Amino acid sequence: MDDERWQPGMPVLARQEQGASTPASPARRLPQRVPETAPTPLQGVFIYLSVVVFLCGTVAISALELGQPLDAPVVRWPVVVGAALLLILTADAAVRIARSARAWWPVDHGRALFRVVWVAVLGAGALVELAAVAIVLLA
Repeated sequence: MDDERWQPGMPVLARQEQGASTPASPARRLPQRVPETAPTPLQGVFIYLSVVVFLCGTVAISALELGQPLDAPVVRWPVVVGAALLLILTADAAVRIARSARAWWPVDHGRALFRVVWVAVLGAGALVELAAVAIVLLA
């Protein structure tokens, strides 16, 4: 043992020389991000439109909680405006995630498949949104 700190009874550690490097694992060589080459049209206003959707939902839910029926204008109009914007934002997000999945496919199949699942989730969410709007409009 050539370590002056070692004393009898201590475990022997297999130490590496300083400066010696181990080859990076394949997972470490993968990039953290894939650059976005074609931003979607709503990327700059995505947050602002999301705030409008949030406010529309807050008004509609508050009106329902205060006893307004589904066919009341204070419920219907926020639902229509909020749902229309939400569907547009969902489509925009789905396009961005689908492009990301396509960009990740040659780099890392696992990350690409994760994004494909999110596109499917957004599609299912859009169907639920449409069903909720139909319930309000047909009331």
